[in-house]
Amino acid sequence: MTNQFYDPMAPFYHLVHGDWEASIARQSAALDGIIRERLGQGGGEALLDVTCGIGTQALGLAARGYQVTASDLSPASIERAKTEAHKRGLTIDFHVADMCRVHETYCGKFDVVYSADNAVTHLLSDDLILSALKSFHHALKPGGLCMVTMRDYDKVDKGGSQLHPFGVRRHDGVNWAVYQVWDWRDDGSDIYDFTMYFTADDGKAELKTHAMRAAFYALSPARMMALFEEAGFGAVERIDGVFFQPVIVGRKRD
Repeated sequence: MTNQFYDPMAPFYHLVHGDWEASIARQSAALDGIIRERLGQGGGEALLDVTCGIGTQALGLAARGYQVTASDLSPASIERAKTEAHKRGLTIDFHVADMCRVHETYCGKFDVVYSADNAVTHLLSDDLILSALKSFHHALKPGGLCMVTMRDYDKVDKGGSQLHPFGVRRHDGVNWAVYQVWDWRDDGSDIYDFTMYFTADDGKAELKTHAMRAAFYALSPARMMALFEEAGFGAVERIDGVFFQPVIVGRKRD
């Protein structure tokens, strides 16, 4: 389901942001600050982005001088990210990979492993999220840093069908209305089915809408922190007010 969501979304993903270039710069600055504060100015050179999408965080961090390896389950997203890196003259090592299995390729190699923008909660159970966090743990060097950004589901109303508008984006002479609909399952699972809509208005009588569907698990940040600890991370903390979402951070013990 995740592939079916992100592959067709790859050409449109930048429209989620009011100004994608500004988001790239802003998000990379926030993540860089977290890394430098915890690893120092001489650490954190080798980064692994395990859910890179079209490259929003990876592009910005590579531009800041990090050695970035980036992977995603969506081949179309990886191809878009490669194109964006090439346009910017950035060297990033891109791969198609499952976040739950990155350790099979990258055991003990990285100073930082991260997943941004709520991607980990596409895994629809505690067990699957724990499996991913253990994979991140194996991919880190001793003392390395793991960062996961996520929605604060403690502040989300759960239940029913909900409209979440992003706004109207002007791109290549077309107005795009960007919005989401969340349909909460009534089985007590804290899972909601999620549809992303991009509606194009080129001034003609008919509109064209692209719809992509997936699901998320409304895990609380506190539960994510507990899973970090269960996966073997120490010094687990929650950081608010730096990134646009809460950031859960943990260290692989030396």
